[in-house]
Amino acid sequence: MARKNPFANIISDDKQVIDDDKRPSRPVSDYAAKGASRSLLKSLDELAARADKLVEGETVVELEPEFIDASFVRDRRADDEAEFNQLLERIRERGQDSPILVRPNPKSAGRYMVVFGHRRWKVAQALGRKVRAVVKDIQDRDHVLALGQENAARADVPFIDRALFAADVVRLRYDDDNATILSALSIDRTTLSKMLSVAGLPSPVLDAIGQAKSVGRDRWYGLKLLLDSPTNQERALETIREDAFSALSSDARFEFLVRKLKSKPSRKQTQTSKRNWTPQDSALSAEISAEGKKFTLALKAKTSDARAFGEYLSENLDRLYEAFRREAISQETGG
Repeated sequence: MARKNPFANIISDDKQVIDDDKRPSRPVSDYAAKGASRSLLKSLDELAARADKLVEGETVVELEPEFIDASFVRDRRADDEAEFNQLLERIRERGQDSPILVRPNPKSAGRYMVVFGHRRWKVAQALGRKVRAVVKDIQDRDHVLALGQENAARADVPFIDRALFAADVVRLRYDDDNATILSALSIDRTTLSKMLSVAGLPSPVLDAIGQAKSVGRDRWYGLKLLLDSPTNQERALETIREDAFSALSSDARFEFLVRKLKSKPSRKQTQTSKRNWTPQDSALSAEISAEGKKFTLALKAKTSDARAFGEYLSENLDRLYEAFRREAISQETGG
C-alpha cells in the first residue's frame, strides 16, 4: 500500500505559481547530480511541484513583516548577498510574484512564523513593504517536511546548508528512524549518514569556510575524512587563522584548506646554533653545533692532534660528565 502523503489535507491542485527564487525547470541538487538514480531525479521534480502546491489555490494575504518570525529550524545559515540584492531589485521593480508560506506562531499569539520564503520576507522588510503570504495552521513536523521539500527541489541551496539542516532536524527526534528528514530531503540513509558526518565537523572550520556553494557532497565528505586525523584537525585550525585563507572566497577557502591538508606537512625549523673553537696553539679546530636535542663536536687538524684529542675526550667522558653533574647540582643548590 502506498504511503499516505502527510500533506494530503493541505495540498491543492490549482494553478502553479512562479517562485521569486528562480526555481530551475529541472532542479538537481549537487548530491543528486553526482551518481543519483533517475528515480531520484524524478522525485526532486515532484518535490518542486509539491512545494508549489502548498500555496496553490489558497487565499493570499498581506502581512506586516514585523509580525512574522523566522522558522524554528533553518535550511540556510546565511543569504548570499549578491543573490539577495538581485531578488530585492526584482521585487522592487515588479512586486512579489509568489507568496511565502507562514503558520501561526505556536509560542506567540498574534504572530506568524515563516515556513518557507525567508528571503522574500527579508526583502519585504528591507523595502518597507507588506509581504504576500499564505497562512496555514500546521504542526512542527509538517513544517519541517514543507521546508525541506521546498528547498530539496532547489539547485541553489549549498550542500553544507542541507547537511546542517538535516542535523538540526535529527536532533529534534521526531522519530527513531529519521523518516522525517529522509522524506523532507528525499534522500537515502547513506546520503543522510554522510550529511550528518559533514555537519559534525568542527564549528570553527565550518564557519571559516562558509557555504562553499560549488562544493558538493563528495568533496565535503572527503574533507571530513581528512579531518578524522587529530593532526589534520590541528593543521586546519592553524590554516583558517592565516591571512591568505581569510582573503579568499568561500569556495576558494575550501580548496585552500583541502590542498593544505593533503600536502606533506613542513618540518618546523629548529633553531640551530653554530660556533668554532681553536686552542691558543692553533694545532686543531673544532666545529660545534647544537640543534634541538642534538649536539655535535667535530675536530679538525692537519696533524694527528685532532684524532688524539678526540680519543682523550672519549676515554674521559665518564669523568667529564661527573664533573659536569657536580657543577650543575652545585649551581642549583647555590653551593
